Amino acid sequence: MTARFITFEGIDGAGKSTHIAAVTERLRRAGATVVSTREPGGTPLAERLRELVLHASMDTLTECLLVFAARRDHLQQVIEPALARGDTVLCDRFTDATFAYQGGGGGADVQRLAQLEAWVQSTRDGVRQPDLTIWFDLPPAVAAQRRAQARAADRFEQHDLEYFERVRAAYAARASDAPQRFVRVDAALDRDGVWKQIDAALRARGW
Repeated sequence: MTARFITFEGIDGAGKSTHIAAVTERLRRAGATVVSTREPGGTPLAERLRELVLHASMDTLTECLLVFAARRDHLQQVIEPALARGDTVLCDRFTDATFAYQGGGGGADVQRLAQLEAWVQSTRDGVRQPDLTIWFDLPPAVAAQRRAQARAADRFEQHDLEYFERVRAAYAARASDAPQRFVRVDAALDRDGVWKQIDAALRARGW
């Protein structure tokens, strides 16, 4: 298989982790070398920045700068080298999450985010973007119920439903702007129902 960059997006509680593991296994069986990673995070430096973003109090612009700093290191140390080797990279969140959380949820200026996106993700061939983004779309009230049963809330998960409605709307806007790479899955379905949608998206691309 040739190099592929696949990202998984959605509000917390949408069930991404289980299906990232399933996609990893599927692609490895098909012969791909798979690198599974996450954002913020994926490198020692980026993981340290992740802890600050998730748990330290700061304004939205500071969040944006820390997230993009982590992303730059992640791209340089993990994502770009893996793609250059011909590996498949699966990433739990990428820049769409920044537009959704810091932009939609936090009110950061979208044009400023776009400038950071172009600057930080610049490569010889243009701006690095995923080949496929699987968006786990879920009503925020359902996501909140799932999170409450699973773990203690971090700084973002403590926001109210209105915040997550804005996050969801921002994801929808990003999907509308890039329909060629986004696939929306109904994450309110059971595990098998969600997997069938993901499986269909991968099959449609010959993966």
